Amino acid sequence: MSGIEPSAQQVIDCLTDGVVLADGDGVVTAVNTVAATWLGVDPTAAIGRPLAAVLALQDHEGRDWCSYNCPYGGLPTRSAVPEQAWLLPDGTEVLVVARIHRPRLGDPVAQVAVSLRSGRGRARLDRERSDLVATVAHELRSPLTGVKGFVQALLNRWDKLSDDQKKLMLTTVSADADRLSRLIAELLDVARIDTGRLQLYPRPSDAVVLVRRVVESVDAGTSRPIQLDVTDSLPEITVDPDKFTQVITNLVENAVRHGEGVVQVSVSGDASGVRIRVEDEGEGISPEMRRRVFTKFWTGSVRGGSGLGLYLVNGLVKAHGGTVSIGDATGGGARIDVELPAALDVPD
Repeated sequence: MSGIEPSAQQVIDCLTDGVVLADGDGVVTAVNTVAATWLGVDPTAAIGRPLAAVLALQDHEGRDWCSYNCPYGGLPTRSAVPEQAWLLPDGTEVLVVARIHRPRLGDPVAQVAVSLRSGRGRARLDRERSDLVATVAHELRSPLTGVKGFVQALLNRWDKLSDDQKKLMLTTVSADADRLSRLIAELLDVARIDTGRLQLYPRPSDAVVLVRRVVESVDAGTSRPIQLDVTDSLPEITVDPDKFTQVITNLVENAVRHGEGVVQVSVSGDASGVRIRVEDEGEGISPEMRRRVFTKFWTGSVRGGSGLGLYLVNGLVKAHGGTVSIGDATGGGARIDVELPAALDVPD
């Protein structure tokens, strides 16, 4: 068994996944460098050996890949073995998929191509999912606890509470319900950004009007002073007003939550576009950390938050054809700039 041509061997050696090829008799004809390293075999010595002897993979129950999947058996129309998780001899998990080649449907198997991929990507995805579940559970628990507590108090003590007390409790319940709705909306938007299914409904909008509404809304619910500075005669921007409001709300609330001192919000620009700048007087964000700010679950402090706000900001701004950048504020805190063009075509 001479194996495949050297040029073809060089090609499969360049692949990042492990590759093991076997002929119709179940004899190995090629093993690339990645697969040989993972399986602990000599790639040259492996040629001519049975596939089951080279592909030393087991599951958690001690079964081997070849016996479990029987690539040379089954229906004569069978063409593949679906991706499964298997363990290498050293216990590392890999994802294994195989292609079963036949000259024609119904003919005997002519070749089996097995591909091994590192399980680290799936492990990272599993960790992200676990982080998401933990984050969502934590963020939902606080407002739900408030809602349940106040509703229970209203039910048990309705006749003993004054109208002002009832109004305060109901106002708090309403605010917590709004917080839950916003979190759910954020989670849905994150999922849509990740899958490329985010839908925008853009129209010409006045950035100053939208930003002022956000500042007034956030300012009404915090003791932290928020100052707004705007430039006159700015061009309109083509944005989805709801998504744009979501971006600015996240930025201002993030500055209030994580920063210190006065929060400065400014809207400026020229005929080419508009810049919204949000600054605080906190500790700022170090240059080496700025790459991580727009990743999922980055919080930057112990003051809470879902860690999805800035990830969502970045995704929404990019979807509008804009950019987000981070710098140092004049007062020593963090400065985040959102720049949007004055006129752009937003994809559906």
